Amino acid sequence: MCLAVPVRIVRRVGDLAEVDAGGVRKEVSLLLVPEAAVGDYVLLHAGYAIQLVDEAGARETLELMRQLVEAEEPDAD
Repeated sequence: MCLAVPVRIVRRVGDLAEVDAGGVRKEVSLLLVPEAAVGDYVLLHAGYAIQLVDEAGARETLELMRQLVEAEEPDAD
């Protein structure tokens, strides 16, 4: 199974971008989405931005992923 995660572009230099994923920053390739700009959300897979996504959809996906992680965590009681 493959997983692509929505991330926001915070800096771009040529075909590379620095993206933010919940406070974690990573350098990724924009070769597959050359139209991507700072502030855009993209789907990230294996170090490549593979598709532009709208902000509302990205935020909804990130929230659902957060809920899944919380559901898997054992109770602290």
